[in-house]
Amino acid sequence: MDILFEKGIPGFESYNTFLVEQIKEDKNFFSMISKDNLNVGFVCVSPFKIKKDYEIELNEDIINELNIKDYKDVLVLSIITLSNSIDTSTVNLKAPIIININNNRGKQLILEDTKYNIKEPLTGSENNASN
Repeated sequence: MDILFEKGIPGFESYNTFLVEQIKEDKNFFSMISKDNLNVGFVCVSPFKIKKDYEIELNEDIINELNIKDYKDVLVLSIITLSNSIDTSTVNLKAPIIININNNRGKQLILEDTKYNIKEPLTGSENNASN
């Protein structure tokens, strides 16, 4: 699905449209490739696969900006920073990607909460994305 990020993604503001697809080999992971520049892309995972008790609260601004009518229409993804191995790769739980799958609009939300890390280990005892 093509997702429009009206203001881009922090650090990539000039890229507004991304193709977001589940990775066929492992349905836990998603690719997010810029349609404006095919050399810009991310691998993502649901933060709920990394931390079972992951919680975010969507404020009025993001609900209105993405025109969210029902929470079941929201896809939440976290960007993975790939390393030399899966064991040293990390996930950004502090700034999830929020996507309204009904209207294909998205935004990266930077959480005020300090309980989530920018570099959370992708694998570990609590993490189950690779399971």
